[in-house]
Order: sequence, then C-alpha cells, then structure tokens
Amino acid sequence: MPRTHPLEDTRNIGIMAHIDAGKTTTTERILYYTGVNYKLGEVHEGTATMDWMVQEQERGITITSAATTCFWNAGSGTGDPSAPPGPLTRINIIDTPGHVDFTAEVERSLRVLDGAIAVFDAVAGVEPQSETVWRQANRYGVPRIAFVNKMDRVGANFPRCVEMMRTKLAARPVAIQIPWGTEAEHRGVIDLVAMKAVDFKDETLGSKFEVVEIPEDLRADAETYREKLIETVAETDDALLEKYLHGGKVEVNEIRAALRRATIAGHVQPVVCGSAFKNKGVQQLLDAVVDYLPSPLDVPPIKGHDEVGAELVREPSDSGPFSALVFKIMTDPFVGQLAFFRVYSGHLDAGSSVFNSTRDKTERIGRLLKMHANKREEIKKVWAGDIAAAVGLRHVSTGDTICDEKAPVILEAMNFPEPVIAVAIEPKTKADQEKMGMALGKLMQEDPTFKVHTDRETGQTIIRGMGELHLEIITDRLVREFNVGANIGKPQVAYREAITREALGHGRFVRQTGGRGQYGEAKIRLKPAEPGHDFVFDNQIVGGAIPREFIKPIEQGIKEAMETGVLAGYPTTGILVELYDGSYHDVDSSEVAFKIAGSMAYQDAAKKARPILKEPIMDVEVVVPEEYMGDVMGDLSSRRGHITHMDSRAGSQVITARVPL
Repeated sequence: MPRTHPLEDTRNIGIMAHIDAGKTTTTERILYYTGVNYKLGEVHEGTATMDWMVQEQERGITITSAATTCFWNAGSGTGDPSAPPGPLTRINIIDTPGHVDFTAEVERSLRVLDGAIAVFDAVAGVEPQSETVWRQANRYGVPRIAFVNKMDRVGANFPRCVEMMRTKLAARPVAIQIPWGTEAEHRGVIDLVAMKAVDFKDETLGSKFEVVEIPEDLRADAETYREKLIETVAETDDALLEKYLHGGKVEVNEIRAALRRATIAGHVQPVVCGSAFKNKGVQQLLDAVVDYLPSPLDVPPIKGHDEVGAELVREPSDSGPFSALVFKIMTDPFVGQLAFFRVYSGHLDAGSSVFNSTRDKTERIGRLLKMHANKREEIKKVWAGDIAAAVGLRHVSTGDTICDEKAPVILEAMNFPEPVIAVAIEPKTKADQEKMGMALGKLMQEDPTFKVHTDRETGQTIIRGMGELHLEIITDRLVREFNVGANIGKPQVAYREAITREALGHGRFVRQTGGRGQYGEAKIRLKPAEPGHDFVFDNQIVGGAIPREFIKPIEQGIKEAMETGVLAGYPTTGILVELYDGSYHDVDSSEVAFKIAGSMAYQDAAKKARPILKEPIMDVEVVVPEEYMGDVMGDLSSRRGHITHMDSRAGSQVITARVPL
C-alpha cells in the first residue's frame, strides 16, 4: 500500500494551554470544519469527541491526551473562490490536558510533535500553566503559533495578551491577525498578511465567511500592525530586509515564506485570534498551521545512539531503516494494550517484527491502528512522520525505541517529573486484593508519573501522583474500569530531612556469640552538601585503617540509613559524608558488620547535626474578584503562605504566593 500523503504535506501538531483556555473546543471546531465530525461537540455538554473518558465528560476537563487525524486544503481559510485550492495536508493533532496534574501528557506529546498551537485566553492572557507548557515546548525546540481565543468574552484584550507573551514567556510574538471587534462586537478577524477582513456568518456555525475590505475605522491599526509584522520578519531574512529598507513593495508570498522560515527556526511565533466557541477564526488557524508550522522534513533529523553510545542520525525518509518512539501506553478493554508511537524513519507493516532497542527484545506487531480519540481504524502500513498505535507489543513502556533489528538505534526518551503527593490505598475485600495489584500495574504502565510501592514499615500500599485530582481520577478508574473497590487514606506530603551543621559520628558494631563474631567500626564527619547534590561520599581512609573491600558496605549502610531520617522518618537529602577513621578485626570483620557500623555512625552524627524538616513549596497564582481578596489572602496566610506579588488584571486581582504543600 503506497503512501497516501507526501511527507511535506504532513503536520504533526499539539494543542497546549492553561486550564480552560479552550484547547478541546478548538480541536472540536477543527474536526468539524475539516469534515471529520458532522456536528459540533461541546465540552460543557460532555459531547466533545476528544474528551472520550467518562471522567472527562463528567468534569468537563481533559485528562488524557487524545490523537486524531484530519485533512485540510491549504488556503481554504482565505475565502477566495478564484484561488486554486492548495495541496491537501494531513494534520495529526494531539489535544493535551491543561491541569498541572497531567503534565506528563503534555511532556510526552511535545516530544514526538513537530509543531504546536499555544492557546491563550484573551481575558486572562498568559497564565501559570501557559508558562509551564511553553517551557516544555522550549525544551524540545518545538516551533509554535499562538491562538488568542475567547475574543468574544467581556474583558478580552488582544494587545495585552501579545505583550504578556513577550514579557512573561520571553517569546517573540508577531501578530498576523488582529480582531475585528471584541467582546459582544467580535465579528471576525483582519488578516495582516493579505490585508483583508474576514466576516463570519453566525447562522452557518462559522463555516461560511466573507472576505471583504478592511473597515476604515480599523485601517490605521491594521497598517501599524502590518508594519511591525514586516519589520520583525525582515530582521530574520536578509533579502527581505534589503527590499524593505529600499522601500520596495513586499509581496504576500514573500512574507509567508520568510515567516515560515523564522517560525520553524524558533525566531518568531505568529499570533492569530478568534473565538472557537463562537466559531470564528478556526479556518484561518488551520491555514496558519499549514503555512507556518513545519512538516517532518523541515525539522532537524532525530538523533539517537547505538548500544555503545555513538551518535546516530535518522533522516525522515520512507526508504531509511525503521525507527519509532513509543510515547504513550493505553489499556483498551477490547484490544488489550495499545502502544502509541511516532515513526521517524522508514516504514512498518502490520504483522512484522520490531526490535525494542531500549529493552533488547524482539516483538511482533499484531495490528496497526490509526486513532481518532478512542475510535480506531485498522491500517496495513505506517510511514515516516506518521503517528499510530500498535496492538501486540507486550513489553514496551513509555519512552522505548522500536526499530529495525538490522539497524538498531536508541532515541532520546522523555523526562518526567517525580510525583509530589502520596496516599495509602487498600482493597475493600479479599477478592479485590489480587485485582487491585494487576489494575495498579496497568495504570502505572500507562502513566509514568503514577508510582506504586509498599511501605516497608507500615506494610501499606502507597500510590503517588502529581496532585489530588490525579489520584482522584486514578481511584475513580480503578472502580469503573477494573471493578476494584478500594479505600483511600489521607494524602501524605513528600517531606524531606536535611542537616544544618557539621557533626562527627561513631558507629561500632560488635557481636560475640561463640565461634566467629561480628566486628566493624566506622568514624564519619557529616556536612551539608553543595546545592544540587543529594549524597556525596568521600573516603579519606589512609594507612589501611579499614580494608578497601569494607568501604562500599559502609557507604551502602549510610545510604540505607538516610532513607529513614532521624527527625521524623523521612528521607534525608543534601548530605556530604567523609569517612576518616575506623578499625577492623582480622577474623570477625565482615561486609554486614561494616554496613551496620556505617548506619550506626550516620545516625549518631545526624542527631548532632541539627536536623531540619523540609517541605515542598509551591508557586501559586490566584485570580480572584476584588471583593474576595481579603478572604483569599487570609486563607493563604493560614496555610503558612508567603504572598510575593499582587497585580490587577481585567477587573480581577492576581495574587502570586509561595505556599507549603
């Protein structure tokens, strides 16, 4: 089966933003205008295609990233019937969650995408999670365009939103549209590249619009913005700069080409606007995706390494050796485990074998599926640049590389944040016990930020996640998907212990019980380590006071003792240990004896080193109406919060604070 779409006409994009900026609504409108859906799905009604989980529909939020594919004729948003339609572009979209609890979904999606749409609320502008996802996109070097949504809301302010991108995100936004009216007067958008106005017809749900001349009252604004646009783009393109400085007329296609190059290089971020809920500006957003975001051929080829660490490069071509990165695992009730992957080079047939280079295992692909949220369409082959799901890969996990066995490569995996909150969980009945272990294992395989372990001291099963909402969704899924009844304990905060001064410790372990005994003695100096170092062990033994083979057990004993702090039993961090003296016995000394001696020496020193308890401090931004400001500040103070900044924004007060978790 040959490739249906050329690689240059493929876009892999993600939609990322703060909570409630309108990501899923924008995706629903894209699916409607590209003909994938025949009716509009609404988040508040629970009918959004991309929010397919029961929990998402009940809460009106996105929990898991959902992938879908649509097709768009470039230039369809210009509304010019005389213009020939552009090439049909295949757009693979991943809609991501906004809540910080599900940040792993954004992280793994951005790792495999070539471009992104950052959605901003025209009233709130740049919000805290907008900054987080923007930084994640910076880390992976993902080119992006900005969509200023909700232009119909009271308080919508397009210039302020663009300015906030500049100041808060250190971005280089360049407006390629400005709104035609705001709030209740929002009629459409003004295209600054073509210098035309687009007027949307409300009665056609935005699918019909007229391209007209710019109204006189907006022409001066449009001229000013266009001048800024050409200036900014010209700075990144020498030929255009020369033409612009010599007063030559800059053509529309020259602006588009230069803007595309600058966007892909990450020098600028084009800004478009509209209102997804009111069906305005989405077709023009799709045109911007095709015009300015890269195809897999426009981004640098993916780098990896072989088993010995030598760098390898995989060009995005169908003829190269197959290589792909698994970025998501999902448990499907009908087909079992689904592994989502992005193909970087070569092609793969259903039923063929692949090599998991991360785990050094060969596995067979059962079926290949093209996903549309939770619906699936079976396909026979995938090509470079495609995003698909595979059935039959039993031993893969997120971040694994699958490739051709004859040309193995290991691609760079994603980094996920450590969980910050823990709760105890126990099955309600004996029958639930076994099911719970299997269910938690499956959920852990799906979600890299969800961790399960058994507390050695209490024997409790502890689940850890990114926040209360995250763990609430997990326990809800246990009941609904796996029919496991479970009781949840109060969330525990991941405290840490540290020491504040230098101290000496002495550990001497002697046991004599007839026959061979046990003997080990260690003397250590404990100091606070440099910031960024959790544990440093410095062996200063000279003259063989302790034989070399017993040094490692002492270090091991100290490490194990650090897991249970002397103050409240929490792990201790930021420790520098100097082992400076000790003694041994020719017959009775053993590794076990020195391990215990190391542990005893540490506990002795830690008690004298004035230990302290450290707790996680969160940066919090609260947007609150003025009349409730006193209550909120009182609440933050009662939680031992420290207010760092206050600001007013669109009639609301914004309080920035640091609060202990």
